Amino acid sequence: MMSVNFSTRSSLTYLMVLAVFLTFSSFAQKKKNLLFIMTDQQQYKALSIAGNTVLQTPNLDRLGKSGAYFKNAYTPMAVCGPARSAILTGMTVESTGVNTNDKTYFYDEEPVMTTPTFDEILTENGYHCEYYGKWHVMSHHAAIYRNPKKVAKNGKSIFEHGGQNHVYMDYINEHYPKQKLEGDEFYDTFTKRAYVPDPIDSYYGHSWEDVKKDERKRRVQPDLHGELKIPAEHSFTAFQAKEAIKAINRLKDTTFSITLSIHMPHAPMTPTKPYYGMYPVDEMVPPASIHDTMENSPYKHANGRMGMPEYSDPEKIKYMISNYYGIIKEIDDWIGKILKTLDDNNLTENTLIIFTSDHGEMLGAHGLREKNVFYEESSHIPLFVSLPGEIEKETVVDGYVSTIDLFSTILDYLNVKKKYPSDGSSLRDLIEGKETSHGDYVVTEWDYRGPVAPNYMIVKDGWKLIIPYTKESTVINAMYDLNTDPHEMNNLIGNNPDKAKYREKVEELRGCLLEWLKKNNSARYKGVKDRELI
Repeated sequence: MMSVNFSTRSSLTYLMVLAVFLTFSSFAQKKKNLLFIMTDQQQYKALSIAGNTVLQTPNLDRLGKSGAYFKNAYTPMAVCGPARSAILTGMTVESTGVNTNDKTYFYDEEPVMTTPTFDEILTENGYHCEYYGKWHVMSHHAAIYRNPKKVAKNGKSIFEHGGQNHVYMDYINEHYPKQKLEGDEFYDTFTKRAYVPDPIDSYYGHSWEDVKKDERKRRVQPDLHGELKIPAEHSFTAFQAKEAIKAINRLKDTTFSITLSIHMPHAPMTPTKPYYGMYPVDEMVPPASIHDTMENSPYKHANGRMGMPEYSDPEKIKYMISNYYGIIKEIDDWIGKILKTLDDNNLTENTLIIFTSDHGEMLGAHGLREKNVFYEESSHIPLFVSLPGEIEKETVVDGYVSTIDLFSTILDYLNVKKKYPSDGSSLRDLIEGKETSHGDYVVTEWDYRGPVAPNYMIVKDGWKLIIPYTKESTVINAMYDLNTDPHEMNNLIGNNPDKAKYREKVEELRGCLLEWLKKNNSARYKGVKDRELI
């Protein structure tokens, strides 16, 4: 046996204490990771934590309860490219200049999205950043990402239009080659695989031979409703989630920022089994506003509503709701696997996790599909922010926030000291109950398609004002009291003969909107100020 004298024992004790100190010191100084998860087109109430009694989302609920759940989070603009550009940079839509989906990827007619994204800043601060899923913003901001695979077999980058889809097609071609159609199957326009259409789908009741030469074959994603005949383990959601899981496992010893931008529950509404039919069609409840005549609404003709009666059909819309819920349940299942991956790698305690969506989905409310409007189903979205040890569990935030605020929130919680330009504010004080003004109201923009739609929405104390930003616009002004009219069926101004009684509330909301426009140096200030509202 080795003989150890007092001096040797003292030295060993000192070294052991030093090792423990260095271990804890290193842990304390280790930068927090970021996992940013964004779905596409998920309305705020498509979560069981939000009170949905049909759809079950236990894994998302767990995430929401692990930190802060925001009950009143809104999109910067209810369309993909503008919303994502604003979220990634923390700037308003007017500030980014990205006010249409066309001003993304390689748009070069004017400077847009000129400020850095949070991942560009994190890269400067030593983070290893990777991004999986839908991009849909200016492609030059993606140069910092270090994904092992950035290019599909056809040479398409994952950061150009349709690039992620091409990478998925490489995968699906290998794992589930295209099959011949059988019976009442059709090829969808997204995966090029078979699906069986539902009654809400325009192909329902026809055969592939009947319609393959028809103009309708040029349908877009929102036209697709039915069961996709792909094994669930090879769905687009499964593919994207597995990419994120592989990244977490590979980067577990690295300080990382991983974004998972899930394509779903955006159209096509074609879940695979077992998610297709998981929520029985006959048990689905159509939106309360599905029969709204919209006579005193600025959105009577929105989203092709007048030419798409199927979305006002209370029986047909049940199929869309069933599929939408099934798709979200699949997302929830994969979120559970992602959270388990963090747990298994002992990363949960050191990772800031954010879950949100770029915008919502009308899902038949007011007879509308998709987004593009200021109604709650389109503009109000889910938001969870979790960071163990810094954000208290089961924190519920009632204040009104925009996902523009996430840029500053991320830099705050990840301890980035340098200040960067942002039109949003960190949500930390709201989460900790210290905020006295931020959260009083929220503004959403719509600077698209010129004078045919309202341009601003402001929500405060459950009251919502929707107006254009010019004096001349003939678009109907609208105000809803969500406290008594949650389905937004009763426009209190516009053509309402009793609208004068609401003048004080209208001017209160306009005053807050003007305050917001002034803070953000908006060129729209005068137009909003001069607009006749009553």
